[in-house]
Amino acid sequence: MDLAGRGAVIIGAKRVGFVVASRMAQEGVNLAIAYRRSRDEAEHLRESVSPLVDRAITLQGDVSVEEDVRRIVADAKDRLGDLSFVINMASSFPHTPFETLDGRAWDASMADARGSYLIGVCAGQELAGNPGPTRGHIIFFSDWAAKETPYRGYLPYLTAKASIDYMTRAFAVELADIGVLVNAIAPGPTMRPPEISEEEWQAAILKHAPLRRESSVDDTGELVVTLLKSETITGETIRIDSGRHLAGPGAAG
Repeated sequence: MDLAGRGAVIIGAKRVGFVVASRMAQEGVNLAIAYRRSRDEAEHLRESVSPLVDRAITLQGDVSVEEDVRRIVADAKDRLGDLSFVINMASSFPHTPFETLDGRAWDASMADARGSYLIGVCAGQELAGNPGPTRGHIIFFSDWAAKETPYRGYLPYLTAKASIDYMTRAFAVELADIGVLVNAIAPGPTMRPPEISEEEWQAAILKHAPLRRESSVDDTGELVVTLLKSETITGETIRIDSGRHLAGPGAAG
């Protein structure tokens, strides 16, 4: 599938998302950059990719609110002239040690799962109006540990990510007849957060991965582009985690 001139919504385009969106722009994909609160970062990304594409816009909304999701996908199609791809990278990463768990912690993480569900529903319904046989792609983001290998201190978060892994397969089945492909990417530790020192990043986190290095943000961008070009890959969750899942459960992500 030729990506040039097609339109995409990317949600959560900070840090890793910035790289993914930039890689898509290199392919000529027009971008609607959706954000909830990070307006400055979204505008910076829009300015960065604008020389590479015909159209780049920003849209504000909360993906846990159905009306916002419907508005985002409809506005993106209207303003870009096409909507073929929807990528949801929005996610919180709340540390919730067992002794602090309560209903509020659960609800906070389930809001992310609800957002992915709403995106799958609203995007699938919008993409169904495109010409076939392949009418579009939806890409979710999960976590390397969301299947069989949980780590401590993130129970609600990982449960929400596990639901996204299942939703990926369920939406792939639901949307197959109309030619919408649905896949997910499950990263490992990627791009050291500023609150974690380099020493801690290496000693407490990366040492658990067989390759002993962080998950490649460039690999993530390349995989997104590869999936968007594909026409027969659907229902897959693909890990980019330097082999971290091979080492089993652990105390740290």
